[in-house]
Amino acid sequence: MGSGRRRWGWGGWRTEVGRLLEITALIGLVITQPLLDILGRSPDFFLFHRADRREILLLVALVAVLPTVAVGLLGLLSGLAGPRARVATHTLLVGLLVTALAVQVGRHTTPLRGVPLLLVAVAVGAAGAAAHRRWRAPGRMLRLAAVGPPLFVGLFLFASPTGPVVLPRGEGGVAGTATGNLHPPVVLLVLDELPLVSLLDGEGRVDAARFPHFAELAAASTWYRNATGVSGWTPYALPAMLTGRYPAEPFAPHYSHYPDNLFTAFGGLYDIRAEESITRLCPPSRCEQPVTPEQGVGVLARETGRLLRQVTAPNDSRIDPEDSYRERTAEEAGIDAAEPVPTDPKFRWDSLNVNQPARFTSFLTGLTRSQRPTLHFLHLLMPHSPWAYLPSGARYEAPEDFPNEGDGWVDLARARHLAQLGYTDRLIGETIRTLRASGLWDEALVVVTADHGVSFTKGAQGRGEDAIKVAADEVAWVPLFVKTPGQRTGGVDDRNWEHVDLLPTIADEAAIRLPWRVDGRSARQAPRTESGKVFYDRPSAPMPISGGVPTAPPPAAPHRLLGTTVDAAPAGGSARVGGLGAFRAVDPDEGLLPGMIWGTVPDRVADGTELAVAVNGTVAAVVPVVAPDPGGRRFAALLADDRLFRAGANRLDLYLVDAGGVLRQLTIS
Repeated sequence: MGSGRRRWGWGGWRTEVGRLLEITALIGLVITQPLLDILGRSPDFFLFHRADRREILLLVALVAVLPTVAVGLLGLLSGLAGPRARVATHTLLVGLLVTALAVQVGRHTTPLRGVPLLLVAVAVGAAGAAAHRRWRAPGRMLRLAAVGPPLFVGLFLFASPTGPVVLPRGEGGVAGTATGNLHPPVVLLVLDELPLVSLLDGEGRVDAARFPHFAELAAASTWYRNATGVSGWTPYALPAMLTGRYPAEPFAPHYSHYPDNLFTAFGGLYDIRAEESITRLCPPSRCEQPVTPEQGVGVLARETGRLLRQVTAPNDSRIDPEDSYRERTAEEAGIDAAEPVPTDPKFRWDSLNVNQPARFTSFLTGLTRSQRPTLHFLHLLMPHSPWAYLPSGARYEAPEDFPNEGDGWVDLARARHLAQLGYTDRLIGETIRTLRASGLWDEALVVVTADHGVSFTKGAQGRGEDAIKVAADEVAWVPLFVKTPGQRTGGVDDRNWEHVDLLPTIADEAAIRLPWRVDGRSARQAPRTESGKVFYDRPSAPMPISGGVPTAPPPAAPHRLLGTTVDAAPAGGSARVGGLGAFRAVDPDEGLLPGMIWGTVPDRVADGTELAVAVNGTVAAVVPVVAPDPGGRRFAALLADDRLFRAGANRLDLYLVDAGGVLRQLTIS
């Protein structure tokens, strides 16, 4: 009898191990593989959150182990209710996991989305559970597939672009040597996703009315109008700028892959104060990385959970890690204002210093004179999406699922980009004021540029290969302003500049000889004789681009209704509107406004119908109703003028505009 019990116990143990292996295999396919695949291709995610090796390894352990342990324990606990309950629970878990896997496979291989895809996936899950219950072969296959999670972890650590971030392969390159005795302070500000054309007026100059501080910068520096970035992707573009070399390999923007860069070259002679965003090119031996509230396992786990929801949803989800970065405000990061904001009659909010990104505030704090030459560096994710700022500096909230393509949506994206660029202009003004106040403005080499642009051309939106081919003038050409020490007047230089020229130019001005060969040439050298340029969508695959200084598209004529006062109008139906609560209690001192509204109208409203949006009786925007998508027949409007709002309750009205210009008021719910 005792021997029989031992055999039964051994058999039960083997059964439980087999069940756990089956669950491990399915969770590996549903959770571990897709998450580690995306995170492995997104080292900038970890660099943005300044994650160290311990934190990344702990996150990997959570992804690879925790779901399996949790589901396995659930199965084991079900055994307390008896063998039948244990078998039923295991079958149910297999069915649910197969359903989740079917959703992911179906979204990538079929046109089905939403409820139809979910129904098909449930059917597949039920069939899979039934097959698992009836035949042994599916279970055996799953047990063999349990080797998947360890394999996925290994690929993440040793074969993915993120690998070197976890396991660095070096500490940095050789420092440059001095070629003279004068080493001026260097201030390098790199903006992100800023096309040159966004700054221009109809005559090819910086639009001083809309962007007065960029215009001030242009008037005091040399403006290289024919400057182009190297790539539309920051992990390739920024290393090219800071190494002087074209992208050759799909490496992480990390010092172990790019040991020869601006920071290592200057590290022997200069103190380095670097605020990087989605790169880690400055090695620990050269730069201290301050601890911030945006880092830690908790933040990584929260963002990874959000990514998991996107991966497993039955609807399409544009997973672009670079588009998910949001600069924390100074208030969120607990950073005090560096300087008081001067009186500005156009600025009604008391919280510009609170609203501004924390990295920018930290950068301003460091702009002080020093006994040793100092390199001040900031890569600021502005005016890069997600767009959240009005030109005044007030923030607004909006859903994350707005399309950026299609009629109406492209125009909205451009408007939000320009609004955030208006706020970025204020940050440029703060930088100039701080440099003047500290005495660095006259002494320093000051460089302001952007790593790449972005296309808002319909049908070719973004920064990918199609956008580069169709709208290179928006994707490749970027602003570049260089103010040399002691420079008093501005000028324009239309030489063929490519951003591999940035490092050799800065090194020449700082009297430092670079100890490696570069692909670029200094602005102190003769200009290129050839007019052609190259741009990289992928490393080692240069795409030729042609053209000169781009011209801004002609501005759209303002709609005749904008700024007009509207009264009661005949009823025209109803509309559902999101974000209404923000209109009920506006507090100007908080610096948060209901600057975006969105919603749906009934299907009977025709595509392209104009919708007028009025705030407190004044028309603030006129937008089209667009074709229905999974979100319904939607509309959205940016309310960029903060003067429309008042403290306390604000009134929002919507009107359909018919072909004859007659307004019909919609009831809002």
